Amino acid sequence: MGMRNNPSTRKIVFAALMAALCYIGFAFFRIDIPVGSEKTAFHLGNVFCVLAAMLIGGFWGGMSGAVGMTIADLTSGYVTSAPKTFLLKLCIGLVTGFVAHKIFHVSKDESRKVPLSVATVISSLAGMAFNVVADPVVGYFYKTYVLGVPQDVAAIWAKMGAVTTLVNAIVAVLVATVFYLALRPALKRTNLLPTI
Repeated sequence: MGMRNNPSTRKIVFAALMAALCYIGFAFFRIDIPVGSEKTAFHLGNVFCVLAAMLIGGFWGGMSGAVGMTIADLTSGYVTSAPKTFLLKLCIGLVTGFVAHKIFHVSKDESRKVPLSVATVISSLAGMAFNVVADPVVGYFYKTYVLGVPQDVAAIWAKMGAVTTLVNAIVAVLVATVFYLALRPALKRTNLLPTI
């Protein structure tokens, strides 16, 4: 049975592809910002995490982001951030996928009451809004209570991380929306759009 006829295989293939793109988006399209002995980064990894959630659903999209960007952390000098990355990227996918597929039904043309472009922007915004709030908060507690960083230092790192997270979120919403609106018709036309 080929990929076209097996929805499970199609989702796994798309998830692997999106994980690879998440990895590339972080590992190769990144600008590091040193913050004392730590660093934060502007990157494109979140673009593909959000895009994956809209294309293949929240769980598989979140797993794509979690796996791809955790591997990127482990191979590019962000090793201590890897557990936090896995959790947050999975949650970005779950939030984005929930809004996209359960509220706006982006994968079903007949039951969608909101224009696809609006639904895509709002779904992307939901996932990235979660990240803008959760990343600095989780990062602060993770650094303080797991890594043993002093609270005042963890607070400074959280504030710097909040700035880069906000910029990354804006870029992710814009680029993921453009990519989704361009890819969805082509995937649907070729019968490659995964069913959710």
